[in-house]
Amino acid sequence: MCARSCGETGTGLPAGSALIGDWLLQTLQISLAAFRIAGGLLLFSIASEMVFGVRIRREGEAAEQAVEEHVRNIAAFPLAIPLMAGPGAITATVLLAGHARGDLLLIAALVAIVILVAACCVTAFAFAGRISRLLGMTGNIVLSRLLGVLLAALAVQYVVDGVRAILTG
Repeated sequence: MCARSCGETGTGLPAGSALIGDWLLQTLQISLAAFRIAGGLLLFSIASEMVFGVRIRREGEAAEQAVEEHVRNIAAFPLAIPLMAGPGAITATVLLAGHARGDLLLIAALVAIVILVAACCVTAFAFAGRISRLLGMTGNIVLSRLLGVLLAALAVQYVVDGVRAILTG
């Protein structure tokens, strides 16, 4: 039940971002370059927390609080919303939808990819215990920090691309 609920929430937010993100940016008069920079800064913040181990501790505390309040909330927060449909996923889908420039076939392909990624996440959640035991404590920490460095690089690339677009624009 929890994995299914995470999948629904984790699919709905990015897919909705893909469908209305470009319209929302145009309505608010936010350029893709500005959104790229903002998304990059948010992602860099998350990446730095991953690299320095702050994120794991904070997510653990949030999970404990969600369990204390209502067990059903754990599917939406902290699993689905910041993990599957956080700033990175929303930024990526809005930027990719913006590059589609209204082409319905490209938007449909993007939504299909969002659904595929969510299905992969739900599958990974189903096997998370086994994967965690296989990696061990050290493997989990090393993997989290390595992925944090990769996320930081992606975040910096978003900012660089946004600045480049503004300067050439």
